Amino acid sequence: MADRQDTPFSLGDLEAIVARRATESPDVSYTAKLLAAGVGRSAKKFGEEAVEAVIAAVENDRAGLVSESADVLYHLLVVLRARDIALQDVLNELKRRTVQSGLEEKAARGAQASGP
Repeated sequence: MADRQDTPFSLGDLEAIVARRATESPDVSYTAKLLAAGVGRSAKKFGEEAVEAVIAAVENDRAGLVSESADVLYHLLVVLRARDIALQDVLNELKRRTVQSGLEEKAARGAQASGP
């Protein structure tokens, strides 16, 4: 049997883990505990982890940035779960945005804003 570390891991896998753990008792699941505390608590933790990731990036702390980025992704998925938003909805939005370059998209928004 292959070691779990040898198998690819995706955000979809993490989303499934968050969904499963959300149904467990808050006494045994950190995910369930966060969700039981309300979206405000989950969002606050997401923000805290994002700030820690920014600090690690600025300080050129590679290991810290990797670790904090994992926390950011996990807490984002918890917030999405709290608001009943599927990861696929976010991925669909990213796909929509990649149809054109960011500079083209920004220019198009500017043209719309300066319209009649």
